[in-house]
Amino acid sequence: MSAPRPLTWYLVRHGRTRYNDEVRLQGWCDSELTQEGLAGVRATAQALADVPFVSAWTSPSGRAAATAAEILQFHPQVPLTSDEDLMEFSFGDYEARPEPELWAVVDPQTLFTGVRTGRGQTLPGGEPSDVYLRRVGRAFARVAAAHPDGGAVLVVSHGVTLLTHLTQQGLEPPTSLPNASVTVLTSGDGGLELVRFGWDPSGRAVPGQPLAHGTLGRPDGQTEPAGPGAV
Repeated sequence: MSAPRPLTWYLVRHGRTRYNDEVRLQGWCDSELTQEGLAGVRATAQALADVPFVSAWTSPSGRAAATAAEILQFHPQVPLTSDEDLMEFSFGDYEARPEPELWAVVDPQTLFTGVRTGRGQTLPGGEPSDVYLRRVGRAFARVAAAHPDGGAVLVVSHGVTLLTHLTQQGLEPPTSLPNASVTVLTSGDGGLELVRFGWDPSGRAVPGQPLAHGTLGRPDGQTEPAGPGAV
C-alpha cells in the first residue's frame, strides 16, 4: 500500500494596498491593491501557475479575495472557499488610522507577542487576542479536515494571521511576511515541515521586518513596529 500524499500548504499574503502605502492599520478594514501591489500578485500567480492545487481558501477581505482571484486565473477549475476565520486581527478603534498613533500608546513588541500567543491586551473596540487565536486555529483545522487525502492547497490571508498560524504550529518565523509572498509547508506522517518562508516571486516587495523571539523587533534587540504597511 502506498503512503498517503502529504498536504502541502501554499500560504500567500495579500498584495500591497493603498493603506499599506499610507502606513495605516489594516485589520478588518480594507483598501484596494495598488498598481504595484497588483503587479506583485500577478508575479506570484505566474510563479504558482503549475502547482496542482486541489482547493483554494481566502479571507473575505477584498485585498485577499482579489489576490486569490488573480492566482486562480491559472487554475479556473479549482474551487475557492471564503472563510471569515482567515481574516486579519482587528485593531478596533485604531482601524485605518496611521500606525504611529497606536505605537504611541502601546508597545508593538508587547502587542504582537500577545496577539500571537493569545495573551495580549484587547484594543478599544477590538478583538480579544484569545478569541482571535481560536478562530485562526479553527480556520486551518477546517482546511486540513477538508483534505484527508492530501494535495496542494492555496490559502490567501494576512500577515499577522499567517504568522500566528506558524506560531501555533511551533514554528518561529524569522521575519514578518512581504506582500504577495509565498510560504510553503508540508504536513503528513512525518510531521510538519517548513519548506519555504516568505518567498517574493516579484523580488520587489517591501522586505519583511526581523522578528526577535517571536516578537516584532530589531536585530539589536530594540523593539519597533512591524514596519511601514506591514499589517
